[in-house]
Amino acid sequence: MRDYNITHLDELESESIFVIREVAAQFEKPAILFSGGKDSIVMTYLAKKAFWPARIPFPLLHIDTGHNFQETLDYRDDLVKELGARLIVGSVQEAIDLGRVTEEKGYNASRNLLQTITLLDAIEKNKFDCCMGGGRRDEEKARAKERFFSHRDEFGQWDPKNQRPELWNIFNGRKHMGEHFRVFPISNWTEMDVWQYILKENIPMPSIYFTHEREVFNRDGTWLAAAPFMKLKPTENPEMRTVRCRTIGDISCTGLTLSTANSLEEIIDEIAATRVTERGSRADDLRSEAAMEDRKKEGYF
Repeated sequence: MRDYNITHLDELESESIFVIREVAAQFEKPAILFSGGKDSIVMTYLAKKAFWPARIPFPLLHIDTGHNFQETLDYRDDLVKELGARLIVGSVQEAIDLGRVTEEKGYNASRNLLQTITLLDAIEKNKFDCCMGGGRRDEEKARAKERFFSHRDEFGQWDPKNQRPELWNIFNGRKHMGEHFRVFPISNWTEMDVWQYILKENIPMPSIYFTHEREVFNRDGTWLAAAPFMKLKPTENPEMRTVRCRTIGDISCTGLTLSTANSLEEIIDEIAATRVTERGSRADDLRSEAAMEDRKKEGYF
């Protein structure tokens, strides 16, 4: 008789697919929040598995800051074509032009926080009652507080002290009109789990995750990508370095890792040996001790 061994990756996959199918069962108009980063890519891949051979029954919602890495936008467009999925794009630049948000000024100006209003506008405009995100509990302490099914009030806000209990695999998606849920199917995954799963399933990834030469500059110990909209201090001089992304966000807040990892195996080895946390170089998290929690309370991802 053939042995059947289930690995921890198989268990994580089963749990996530169960959560995604619960979303399909409990909500009328869900969407997948897709950034082009590894977590939203894995979540979309799991959604594909959950409903195969049918298409994913949810649209992908991408909030474009106008300052994204081109590699992630190219990957997004190719994936949408491959899946035959519907893509909805919320534009931060459009929100700025309409006066919905005000662009920050100064050396540390970022459009990262401005995504919140654009995201909430897109949710309201499209009447989404559930948005699945690729957040994981091991990423950051505020994300560790999130339940699988996380309630948002009619203003899109999150109250971490008033969340519903989740007993075993019983998820409560009840809500009042105008409210919605954020659901995190890969909450229990770690960064290492994600990369091991990508290797196991041979999931294509954006080239920006692998080592490449890029013009960067160092600010307070963090390597940031040079770009026309990045305002440099007099002491900052862009130079060519061999880098890769470990986590991907807006260019203005994404710290790059000096690395020679050029394959999935080398990335896994690098993560296993590093002493720096995944989001340790994200400028948006360094603004204050509670930066992520404050953003999430206002409706951020």
